[in-house]
Amino acid sequence: MTGYRASSVFWAPVTALLIAGAAQAQTSDKYPSKNVRIIVPFAAAGPTDVMARLIAQKLQGSLGTPFIVENHPGAGGNIGMAMVAGAPPDGYTLLLVSSSVVVNPSLYEKVPYNVFKDLAPITLAGSSPNILVVHPSVPAKTVKELVAYVQANPGKVSFATPGFGTTASLAAENFRHALKLDMQPVPFNGAGPALNAVVAGQVPIGMMALPPVTAHLKAGTLRGIAFTTEKRVAVAPEVPTMAEAGVPGDQISDVMQGVFAPGGTPNSVIDLLQAEIAKAVAVPDVKAKLDALGFDPIADKPDHFAARIKVEVSKWAKVITDAKIEKVK
Repeated sequence: MTGYRASSVFWAPVTALLIAGAAQAQTSDKYPSKNVRIIVPFAAAGPTDVMARLIAQKLQGSLGTPFIVENHPGAGGNIGMAMVAGAPPDGYTLLLVSSSVVVNPSLYEKVPYNVFKDLAPITLAGSSPNILVVHPSVPAKTVKELVAYVQANPGKVSFATPGFGTTASLAAENFRHALKLDMQPVPFNGAGPALNAVVAGQVPIGMMALPPVTAHLKAGTLRGIAFTTEKRVAVAPEVPTMAEAGVPGDQISDVMQGVFAPGGTPNSVIDLLQAEIAKAVAVPDVKAKLDALGFDPIADKPDHFAARIKVEVSKWAKVITDAKIEKVK
């Protein structure tokens, strides 16, 4: 009897591994054989939602299975991210999320997922820079002039962002901290409301992702002051970078559009999706739409994206600490 029990103990993990391996092979051989959900943890019509729908359409065409975008906003994206983190690791529930995925671990006291364990990086589909803009009524065309304007009106000037904890919001805090400016933040619930407030002149200054701003720069309803990029951006080449404008410190930030699967998803599924997304963002009609919106198509490999995530988590943790931003409870 003792020998039998010992044999069972030995073979149990081996059997489990064989079953898991068979399940993984079955998943990858048939994948995708049913509808795939792409969870966007923000409201519809925002930059992340636009990216998700463009990619979903191309994946459906190339893989022959419906890829359905679902919007699950709330808690700065944590609700939707937790849904994917807790989903079966079979490739049928995916996440397309902005930089909230690398900001929230430091911004919130508790997050319902571990970004390094519960989410498997597939690819950084694309990114867009943040841009500092002003309403045309603001008497400033450069960072230097804007600083002078704020300093002449301490505590009276407000700035709009797409929401508390977005990279645009943190970039604005980083900018304010670097130049010791007395400005009042006005976080909105999304890019649309923040943009509308600045265009209407209700809030004179805004920091937000480029895609929804592009048309207003061209129309003259907003004035670009500086980009949070290393190099100038083709959509608005006349707008300098923060470094060119003389802003001290690391002011570089962008809005990532990353694709994830639940942790433990088979590598074969992840590699297939990365390859198909890379094809999708390179298709001329998709690339043209992304360029027009201010997105830079990337679609890097999973290991490269994973390395980027580690860097970004550390970077934003430092910004949050330096700016003394209180964590959300």
